[in-house]
Amino acid sequence: MADRTESRTHVDAAPADVLAVIADLEAYPQWANGMKDVKVLSRDGDGRPEQARFVVDSGPVSDTYTLAYTWDVAPDGTGTVSWRLVEAQVITRLDGEYELVADGDGTDVFYRLTVDVRIPMLGMLKRRAEKVVIDTALKELKKRAEG
Repeated sequence: MADRTESRTHVDAAPADVLAVIADLEAYPQWANGMKDVKVLSRDGDGRPEQARFVVDSGPVSDTYTLAYTWDVAPDGTGTVSWRLVEAQVITRLDGEYELVADGDGTDVFYRLTVDVRIPMLGMLKRRAEKVVIDTALKELKKRAEG
């Protein structure tokens, strides 16, 4: 079983504003490092992405993959957005989630990620790469939501 990597940050924006940034998948190439293209393939009854195709080129891993999303969020934006891998070429597992928790006028954002790739990689190196991905994503999300 793959190990999960996680991290957190505080964003000086309301949970609904942070959730809006997360839900705008097609804007990810504007601010998410390594993200080249995103196309939403289907949406749920609330207009949020159900499935989306991503093209990523981030150092050692370049891939095109499809994720399926689950939105377990309240009207105020708190809750969990999770995803799981549907298909990919190089990546064999990509399960993750953002958890948004209100904290005063801001939001605590927890990011959890499990990744496996077809490329042989030592567990320690894989976890370090996951940590870099998570920390970069949180930093970029924070900047986008606060900007």
